[in-house]
Amino acid sequence: MQLNPYSGAYLSDPAATWRRILDDPGRALYAEDLGLWLISRHADVRRALADATTFGNALTLAPVYEVCPAAMSVVTQIDAPPTTAAADPPVHPRTRRALRATFANTAERAEAEYGRIVRRRVEDLVSRLVAQQGRRVDLVREFTTELPLLVILDILGVPDADVDRIRRWADGQVALIWGQPDPDEQVRLARGLLEFWRYCQDLVRQRLDSGVDGDDFISRALTYRDDDDDVLTVTEVASLAFNLLVAGHETTAGLLAHALDAALSSPHRWRALVDDPRSVPAFVAETLRFAPAIDGWLRVTRRDVTLGEVTIPAGARCLLMIGAANRDPLVFARPDRFDPYRTDAADHLSFGHGPHFCIGAALARLEAGIALTQLAAAIPGLRLSPEHRRSFTPNVSFRAHDALLATIDIHAPADVPEATPAAPAPAQAA
Repeated sequence: MQLNPYSGAYLSDPAATWRRILDDPGRALYAEDLGLWLISRHADVRRALADATTFGNALTLAPVYEVCPAAMSVVTQIDAPPTTAAADPPVHPRTRRALRATFANTAERAEAEYGRIVRRRVEDLVSRLVAQQGRRVDLVREFTTELPLLVILDILGVPDADVDRIRRWADGQVALIWGQPDPDEQVRLARGLLEFWRYCQDLVRQRLDSGVDGDDFISRALTYRDDDDDVLTVTEVASLAFNLLVAGHETTAGLLAHALDAALSSPHRWRALVDDPRSVPAFVAETLRFAPAIDGWLRVTRRDVTLGEVTIPAGARCLLMIGAANRDPLVFARPDRFDPYRTDAADHLSFGHGPHFCIGAALARLEAGIALTQLAAAIPGLRLSPEHRRSFTPNVSFRAHDALLATIDIHAPADVPEATPAAPAPAQAA
């Protein structure tokens, strides 16, 4: 089959494609255009995420296309060791222990260690939006991408002055690995990624030179290693920072945008959040299921894998279709319906499963919960602008909104009738 993730139906409405793949009697399909095996059913995706002995991670961060020689010559200079998404045993259990020790990964720890940071950043961004009363704004540019990036910079102890170039580098990594850039763009993005890696190395060297006594993540990681390379090397600390600066904001930015899109596309949903802030956590959970920020993730088979009557050979790259798995009717009742009151939303796979379960899941939920609650309280009349048209950045894994054009209205509306989104896209507004 042809998935065509960069244009057409899959880019604008992935849910229709997910439904066709889930309805296919085969449990694995081969996408000739990508050279990837597609695994879509919830049980199979869950198994692949959990079973690192069968589904390896080594190629998770390798581009999904053949990189041109000029760009590859730059990429090979990036000597960042695998520590997170692309790491397998025995390295991953060791680096994962380091992350658990130095990064708050439970709801209680995230609130205790990061709650103040998140609230301060949300309050600042919301106040900027309130100051634009009556105007049209792009919530992606002015809120959903800004908040998680500023929060992760605070956590890592990175100055705000670097926010623009870190955003550019992080966006470039997503485009280089999971996008479809032409050769000239590949070279430009690869050079940016090399600059990004050297920047992270410099951050670690600066901490070492100035003395490790801070409470930021890099200082904590250096303290944790205690000059013992068997625990964690200095280069691995830089690699952890390198990965967190991307994963720590790209995915949460997607979650925030999807949540706001789901709420504002049907004004009664936004009104429900305004009227009852206690409903926000359930709304976030359903957003994670219904519209994951990462709707496909890569693995490589380490041995032959048989799913139903299909055998995927060893050494094959697979796209785990998280978005489709989250719509599996064997797991979710009325899976194509956005229902913030459903009882099965927590079974989603949007944070992964098993040893690579997202270390930042608690932080992402914390940010989304605080952001939606404060936005609803401060701007109860927030609504999508009539000229808004839903579109996504072409990518095989990350589903990111290009824009969310909205009108700032701090006045609570009267009874709000149900509305139809400006551009139909069942994946987001069913």
